[in-house]
Amino acid sequence: MINPMPWYLAGPLITFVMISMLLLGKRFGISSNLDTLCASTGIGSKISYFNIDWKKNTWNLLFVLGTILGGTLSVTVFDTGYGKISPATIKKLNSIGFSEQKNSLLPVELYGEAATSFSGLILLLIAGFLVGFGARYAGGCTSGHAISGLSNLQAGSLVSVIGFFIGGLLMTHLILPILL
Repeated sequence: MINPMPWYLAGPLITFVMISMLLLGKRFGISSNLDTLCASTGIGSKISYFNIDWKKNTWNLLFVLGTILGGTLSVTVFDTGYGKISPATIKKLNSIGFSEQKNSLLPVELYGEAATSFSGLILLLIAGFLVGFGARYAGGCTSGHAISGLSNLQAGSLVSVIGFFIGGLLMTHLILPILL
C-alpha cells in the first residue's frame, strides 16, 4: 500500500497550481471543463452560452482526462487505503437502516437499483439536472468556488460554498432520512 501524499506537501502544491492559474488568467473547476466540452461539439451555433472559443481552452479537456486517468490509477494501481469507511460510520449507517457496508462507498440501499429501475433512473436524471443547473446558476461548481473562487477572495464564491454546505447538511440530516 502506498501512503497518500502528506497534507503539508499537497496543500502547497495546490497553492502553487492556483497561483499559476491566477497569473495565467485561467479558471479552475469541473463545470468550466464541461463548458469547453459542450462548446467543442459545435452546439454554440444553437445555444449562445456555448459560443466560445473552445480551442483556447483545450487544457480543460486535458484536465478532465487527467482527472479520469488519475482516479483510475489510484483505485487500480495505487491502493492508498482511502475510501475505507470508518467503523463508526458503518455503525451509524446500520442504525438508520443500511446493511453492513463492508467498506463499500456505494450503499446498496441507495445505489443498488439506481441503474436498473425506472424510478432509480428518474432520480439520477433529476439529481444530475439539479447539480448541473445549480453549478451553472452559481457560476461554477463546488471545486471551482471552494478552491479557485475562495483563493481569489471572491465574495460570491464564499456565499456559494456556504450554500453548498448548508444544502449538503440539509440533505444528509433532513431529506435523506425521510427518503429512507
